[in-house]
Amino acid sequence: MDENETEVIVDNETISSASEEDQIFANLRLKLAEIKKHEGVVGYILKNATSAIIDLKDTTNLVEYAILSYQALDSSEEISKLFSLGDVENVLIEGKDIKALCVAMGENKVGIFMEKSADHADVLSRVSQ
Repeated sequence: MDENETEVIVDNETISSASEEDQIFANLRLKLAEIKKHEGVVGYILKNATSAIIDLKDTTNLVEYAILSYQALDSSEEISKLFSLGDVENVLIEGKDIKALCVAMGENKVGIFMEKSADHADVLSRVSQ
């Protein structure tokens, strides 16, 4: 694990590599670790029903980033249902200096945080491969 990467185990359950969902989670974690090395990417949050991996360069905004990524996907799914738009695949939120790309991949939820100048389309294609 990187020095800034934090592994969170929910309900004292451990990550088991036996199931398909766990393998997808592990693969996403590897992809995100590579994506974080790219210029402009400041970190990510990856979570599923039992675990979360948080890797941010600056952990002072950890709680805010976690809430933002969760609420963005949750709210977009509610809006999608309300207006019958279909499944939400990803959400991009742009602020003054930072943008967040939030992606739902099965049971896994990903929030990737980057500088506003970063290429979010490239990041999305890398995480979706």
